[in-house]
Amino acid sequence: MTRHVLITGGAGFIGSHTVDLLIREGYAVTVLDSLEKGHRSVVHPQATFVQGDCGDAALLDEVFAERAVDAVLHFAAYIEAGESMQQPERFFVNNTARPLVLLDAMLRAGVKRFVFSSTAATYGEPQYTPIDEAHPQQPTNAYGYAKLLVEGALDWMHRLRGLSYAALRYFNAAGCSERLGEDHHPETHLIPLILDVAAGRRASIKLFGEDYPTPDGTCIRDYIHVEDLASAHLLALRALEQGEGQASPLIYNLGNGQGYSVREVVEVARKVTGHPIPVEAEPRRAGDPAVLVASSDKIRRELGWVPRHPSLEAIVQSAWDWRRQHPEGYAD
Repeated sequence: MTRHVLITGGAGFIGSHTVDLLIREGYAVTVLDSLEKGHRSVVHPQATFVQGDCGDAALLDEVFAERAVDAVLHFAAYIEAGESMQQPERFFVNNTARPLVLLDAMLRAGVKRFVFSSTAATYGEPQYTPIDEAHPQQPTNAYGYAKLLVEGALDWMHRLRGLSYAALRYFNAAGCSERLGEDHHPETHLIPLILDVAAGRRASIKLFGEDYPTPDGTCIRDYIHVEDLASAHLLALRALEQGEGQASPLIYNLGNGQGYSVREVVEVARKVTGHPIPVEAEPRRAGDPAVLVASSDKIRRELGWVPRHPSLEAIVQSAWDWRRQHPEGYAD
């Protein structure tokens, strides 16, 4: 059984929630994070913390030499699709090149279990919904393509180097645990931005596009609670430990299978917070598909994954509870 895991990006939003869960489940965890986007204060006190870049080959060699690492969970990435269309080179360096350096160091050290934080953005504009894992992957933004390149590399390393891996294609991560929240700088995710308006930190929420082919003209997305994402990583890791990833890779979508438009999310937030939350119309952003809704039947069937927080109202409520406890976000 895997006992010691390396988690890159473990000081970030999804990574920190996964660190907490794995430690509760008895794993030893080393967190590698540059703190460019993450927060040192969120790292679980029982985790070993190493500040650095997952593309630093010399540092990675030290980490693997000093610790008997059995598996790597990779979260360290830039995540903003809109930004990727303005600065694609940054995304290909950080989201493609650096993970390949990490994989090279892993394999040199004899570590052959890898859980990859991928994205629904690899699918692009959906040909049908809900999107299953067999859907063609034709990204409409550089963010999705950078992640797709890593998925391709993983497949070759599985075939040629015996790498056992899981690629988890998230839809929209949201919500908070009691201890951990969502605090990006700058913040670009929809739900925390809406809650900023409710908290009086912003005057209004911007709607990027009101002319999409959806019932109310705004984009539709599938929101999944961050703790449910963390539990999926634990299940994928256990499946790799048990050898299920040897014969074929584990490729799974992660979502609730229910889509909500931007306007619907605003309405839920108004209900949860009791605040009016004014909206402001803006033009579409480049690379934004109209609808992204997941079919997660495969991971439910094969690994027994069941989201514990499936309702949008519960997701927004958990984020609002954390925000009221931490009005300024994290201290660092």
